Amino acid sequence: MSTLTTLLTELTAGALTVVDLSQPLDPSTPVIELPEPFAQSPGLTIERISQYDDNGPAWYWNTLTLGEHTGTHFDAPVHWITGRDLPNNTTDTIDPARFIGPACVFDVRSEVAENADYLLTVEHLEAWEEEHGRVPAGAWALLLSGWSSRGHDREAFINADEQGPHSPGFHQDTISLLLEKRDILGIGVETVGTDAGQAGTFNPPFPAHNLVHGAGKFGLASLCNLERLPATGAVLIAAPLKITRGSGSPVRVLAIAPS
Repeated sequence: MSTLTTLLTELTAGALTVVDLSQPLDPSTPVIELPEPFAQSPGLTIERISQYDDNGPAWYWNTLTLGEHTGTHFDAPVHWITGRDLPNNTTDTIDPARFIGPACVFDVRSEVAENADYLLTVEHLEAWEEEHGRVPAGAWALLLSGWSSRGHDREAFINADEQGPHSPGFHQDTISLLLEKRDILGIGVETVGTDAGQAGTFNPPFPAHNLVHGAGKFGLASLCNLERLPATGAVLIAAPLKITRGSGSPVRVLAIAPS
């Protein structure tokens, strides 16, 4: 049998399962909040066009208003200034083959339970590789923090105080290693953005965005169900909307994993 036939056979037989890694998208979905004087990205607004009524007796549909980076979403390289001049850096020009790659899941739930600002360190990554093998080229590096359990509770999800938001992420040195030594496809997190909550105070600020997009790689934010994936062995598919010159889009992220 061909590889694709085998894939379909194993899905039908239940040897493989499809895991939805996307949060439900509705008007209560938390979005990132920037300090003044920066412009804000809106949350989702839904306006009904018709629903089996005088405006459309046999059909139901809505108008959606939202920012590109709302809910579970994809960040293209052009999203950040470091990636603005790269070739094929927008959602409509990225090679679609690059939306698919093996998933490497780094479980930091116990560390985050003790410290909401926890950053995945190089030492943690190296210990993971000793157990699971080297992160392969073209992989999605995914941070399993447990943050998605906060759901659509905006206050808990943003987790801000007078110092700003507090949420976990990747350490700058870890990002550099993953990009330069492992040639990953991108990073994914359960939090509202790919940078840690306090990343605005880092040097450079927002290293996940700066480094990942400057390298022509991608980001995924507001993921969920990462605990249903093995540390290795799953394949992740994250295809953004084909928006002309798009910096990103809401996305349905799916993983194919052993049952």
